[in-house]
Amino acid sequence: MTDQKEKVTFTKRISRFFKEIRTEMKKVIWPTRQQLINHTLIVFTACLVVGVVVWIADAGLGLLFQAIFGK
Repeated sequence: MTDQKEKVTFTKRISRFFKEIRTEMKKVIWPTRQQLINHTLIVFTACLVVGVVVWIADAGLGLLFQAIFGK
């Protein structure tokens, strides 16, 4: 025996999807302007620090390989 449940149409599913998005977006706690600026500066600083570390490691390994292989 098969269930005779009403199938939900594609447009109803899309509509429900966007309604759920809207509901979830209302639950979001948005950062203040100052928090956004602070977090952005932290990310830029972290990227800069990681970039400098990688650059120093690359330069050091380059010198090491030149000393070992003589090229």
